Amino acid sequence: MILADKIIENRKKNGWSQEELADKLGVSRQSVSKWEGAQAVPDMKKIIQMSEIFGVSTDYLLKDEITVPAPTESLPVDPGTTEDEAVKVSLEEASEFLEFNEKAAGTVSTGVMLCILSPIITTTLGGLADAGKAPVSEYTAGIGGVIILILMVAAAVGMFLYIGFNGKKYEYLETSNIDTEYGVSGMVRERKDAYASIHSRWMIIGIMLCIIAAVPLLMIELLRWGHDDGSLVAVGTGVMLAVIAVGVKMIVKTSILWGGMDKLLEEGDYTRLNKKASRYDGIYWAIATAVYLGWSFMSNRWDITWLVWPVAGVLFVAYHEIMRAIFRSRH
Repeated sequence: MILADKIIENRKKNGWSQEELADKLGVSRQSVSKWEGAQAVPDMKKIIQMSEIFGVSTDYLLKDEITVPAPTESLPVDPGTTEDEAVKVSLEEASEFLEFNEKAAGTVSTGVMLCILSPIITTTLGGLADAGKAPVSEYTAGIGGVIILILMVAAAVGMFLYIGFNGKKYEYLETSNIDTEYGVSGMVRERKDAYASIHSRWMIIGIMLCIIAAVPLLMIELLRWGHDDGSLVAVGTGVMLAVIAVGVKMIVKTSILWGGMDKLLEEGDYTRLNKKASRYDGIYWAIATAVYLGWSFMSNRWDITWLVWPVAGVLFVAYHEIMRAIFRSRH
């Protein structure tokens, strides 16, 4: 086993990301990335630092023929787990997962977009019918809008279920400790570095679209000042939902693509500590979805209920840090 693989293995055993290891060594994340990709070799000072941090000998790090640390230098392992429980991931398996993850990103993000777009017919056509500016009655617009809403949500749920069923074989990447075989980390790191600028761009554009989505509605409110015609508000609400849908699709798609690479590298939200802290994330987002749908259907104020998502996003950061602190305190 070469030095690069030993650095990866011991970093993951401690549940550290490349950034966290870099901070402990006083170097940049890029330096750690190059070491793990066998593109550079750390100097002797850093080798000594790593031997102290990992609790292994310098001989173990430097000599390829030594593949297992001495018993007295064994790394601390989380209670209830052993090194043998780590799942090996081959280069072929990693490539197949990344290919699936790319398809999942497009499918899931489209499903989320359909959920956001689903009330557009109800709000827009219903508002126009109420103002007497639609070719159908308000009753017909309401019934037709609900039918379309149900069909769009059903299509989205079908997409989610399809990805969920087909992605079950990759669930271990989120729930288990993994050890990637030689070449996997280098391949994934190369892809991640190449995608970094695109990820940042998509996140920025998506977030900006969500922020400015309310501008058309506010402008329409300003233009209709002193008028009772609600048709403009109906149109403005539809435009706002459409802009939000596009922004959220961009955010969700690039986040899934980025997260897939983090899973294989055990970085970001997928370090070994974060995997434990993320066990209840599904419950959190299920509650957020229930609040959104319940509030929306009871109030019929789809023009403001979308605020549940940015609020839930901000609170999720606090929730996740609390969960991390709880699991960290247990070990």
